Amino acid sequence: MALKRTAVQYSDVLGGLALLAVIGICARTVAVLVPGANYLIVAIALGALLTNLYGVPDWARAGVNSHKLLLETGIVLMGIRLTLDSILDAGPTLIGLVIAVIVFTCLLIEFVSRNVFGMADKTGSLLAAGASICGVSAIVAVSGSIHADEDQIAYAVATILLFDALTLAAYPLVGHLLGLTDTVFGVWAGLSMFSTGPVAAAGFAYSETAGQWATVTKLTRNLFIGLAVVAYSVYYARRRATSTRSIDSLSLLWTKFPKFVLGFVAVMVVANLGILTPTQVTSARHAYQWLFLLAFAGLGMHIRVADVRDTGLRPVIVVFVSLLVVSSVTLFVVSALFGL
Repeated sequence: MALKRTAVQYSDVLGGLALLAVIGICARTVAVLVPGANYLIVAIALGALLTNLYGVPDWARAGVNSHKLLLETGIVLMGIRLTLDSILDAGPTLIGLVIAVIVFTCLLIEFVSRNVFGMADKTGSLLAAGASICGVSAIVAVSGSIHADEDQIAYAVATILLFDALTLAAYPLVGHLLGLTDTVFGVWAGLSMFSTGPVAAAGFAYSETAGQWATVTKLTRNLFIGLAVVAYSVYYARRRATSTRSIDSLSLLWTKFPKFVLGFVAVMVVANLGILTPTQVTSARHAYQWLFLLAFAGLGMHIRVADVRDTGLRPVIVVFVSLLVVSSVTLFVVSALFGL
């Protein structure tokens, strides 16, 4: 009985992966036939079109839901293409920028949501976590630590998903319009966009180098998710005036830590030791490009117009103001630091 159930589960996953592969092949075909079209953006658009017109078939749901795992696996393999020298040279500057952006974005959204729009404190905190660190993942992680209501979580998630879709389309256009270099665009997108999937998609839609910088910058932001959970947990626990119970900070940090980052670093170190052959590097490059293609098709299938339509106006305005300010400031700073 257990074997039969396992076989059914595997078939469900394979069916969904096959659907993502079909979408990916169609996206590549469109990109060949239409000059200027990027196959990653087309894959997201086709996935969104399919899910909003017909929904996700039950037989494909498990495979489609694996898009996050596909993306993380692709990011791990992408470490094979990065040189340690370039990362180490930009390391201190990049980390400083990431910390500054996280703190500034959090404080800006917390202030605007509470003092300008009179929103509930926890809704503002969820929006701040999502916009400053890693999108929906940060919202889900922080929501449990502050005991947010389901409605508050839904509003925050829908708002972040709306801007994930908008920035995914807008950032490459703005980058090309302004003639940004690959490095500047990648770091800018990694600092100011929200979720990992759209950041990687926008970066690789711009160029291979931009995609690598966008992903590395975004991964650096993701590392702070555990600290954000601990900080918000302590803040709201004190506000509730409950007994000061000890928080196992190390355990909580490890639970929320994006562990695939360790794989990314390990692959990058191995690749820089020079023990891999050019054939192995090329194979890994092809592998992560296909994993990204499948992941972005799955990402598109999680963009639902109905969910976005239910978003309240105030959260949208708050996040829009924050995005406008943060993206403008970071673009100016990144251009000054990395533009040469």
